[in-house]
Amino acid sequence: MGQKVNPLGIRLGIVRDWTSRWYAGKKQFPMHVHTDFRVREFLKEKLAEASVSRILIERAAKKVNITIQTARPGIVIGKKGEDIEKLRQETAALLGMSVNDVRLNIAEIRKPELDSQLVADSIAQQIEKRVMFRRAMKRAVMSTMRSGALGVKVRVSGRLNGSEIARTEWYREGRIPLHTFRADIDYGLSEANTTYGVIGVKVWIFKGEVFDKRELAQQQAAEAEGAAPPAVPLAAAAPAAPLAAAAPAAPDAPETPAQA
Repeated sequence: MGQKVNPLGIRLGIVRDWTSRWYAGKKQFPMHVHTDFRVREFLKEKLAEASVSRILIERAAKKVNITIQTARPGIVIGKKGEDIEKLRQETAALLGMSVNDVRLNIAEIRKPELDSQLVADSIAQQIEKRVMFRRAMKRAVMSTMRSGALGVKVRVSGRLNGSEIARTEWYREGRIPLHTFRADIDYGLSEANTTYGVIGVKVWIFKGEVFDKRELAQQQAAEAEGAAPPAVPLAAAAPAAPLAAAAPAAPDAPETPAQA
């Protein structure tokens, strides 16, 4: 039976970019990977109520730039920037670096309905609050499709509604072309901790296809100028139909006789 690979990992370098961007030697590489993992776990735990989607980490020389993608930037920044400054100090201590060498950037997510991680977290939170999982799934799918997605799929697995045997249920609208590498598919995974156990939530969102940059630029330029499609050259034009095949003209209507 065919297995599904992670949609984000297989599209790295094609339509997706890495969440950790730095270079290191053989000795420092595992240390940096472990440090990035600890930083992400720490920030997600601290900002559990801030709707954090992804955390991007960049290392340049002896400085670290961390970008937090969130749908609620006000909670991250805090009053007059107090919370983010405290968060920067704690992150620097975790990295073992000076506060001046650590920079935190906040990127606001304009449409959280189109972010798969936020949608998965929302469904998981509703399941933890004892909302019927089918209602939570359908509500999330309808909201995502209304926001402009071309397709969305939600799958939940575990002891649904406290059943004795774990099972999997899913709901889908639109299309999810997982085999198309140029398809921009966002994937998110979350977990709901209930009294019956852990319920996994997976979300796939299809936003469209990403074409070659050159073709995309030409297409956008043509749309901006309102240009018509290129004319067909004369050599490739279809030959004119012979006169014998022309449709006969409609007969003239008979004249009405004049009345005396």
